[in-house]
Amino acid sequence: MLNVQNLTLHYGQSQILHGIDLEAQTGKVTCIMGTNGVGKTSLLNAISGTHPRSGGDMSLDGEDLGRLPAHQLAQKGIGYVPQGRMIFPLLTVQENMETAFACLPRSEHKIPDEIFELFPILKDFLHRRGGDLSGGQQQQLAIARAMITQPKLLLLDEPTEGIQPNIIQQIGRVIEYLRDKGDMAIILVEQYFEFAYGLADTFYVMRRGEVTTSGTKADLTKDQLMAEVSV
Repeated sequence: MLNVQNLTLHYGQSQILHGIDLEAQTGKVTCIMGTNGVGKTSLLNAISGTHPRSGGDMSLDGEDLGRLPAHQLAQKGIGYVPQGRMIFPLLTVQENMETAFACLPRSEHKIPDEIFELFPILKDFLHRRGGDLSGGQQQQLAIARAMITQPKLLLLDEPTEGIQPNIIQQIGRVIEYLRDKGDMAIILVEQYFEFAYGLADTFYVMRRGEVTTSGTKADLTKDQLMAEVSV
């Protein structure tokens, strides 16, 4: 589904990402791991168009994406749940979800029942402001908003950060459900090792803006991966 070759990214004069090669397949969870500051979020920003990449090629479902800006990449099928969730605090839950309609033709401007089946709390809180929700509820809202765009590729940046354990379990079940539906590729950036290992099919370990190790769960034992991430 997603193919990235030789991706580079700069912030001003500083090069942050160095020649990243990455694939994410439909019906699979691809997990990007590494310690803080190695470039994981920068990689998701580059894939989503949030921060323009400096070089490299990227294709989705066989289509070369060139250097499209973030809103056009969203229309092409890249959904992004950023670190910190980035919901609109003064808009209601319903209005936050309806911002996703910008990626869809007018005939599809509706919130699918599936959203409320996966996140029942959002139905109860439709008219509550986004800023009044707990961190876990905001995370559910951010994932729901991304799902409404009908993504071919879903990017999730630290979805468990600052979230209570019962919500972490629910988010894990939602990721499993989306993976098993088999119609989207999922890229997960996650520091919570057990959560990430339990969900992922393929791993990429980053260090200093480069991929140092990659492989499937069959290629890498849990101990090998833990050692790589801990260095």
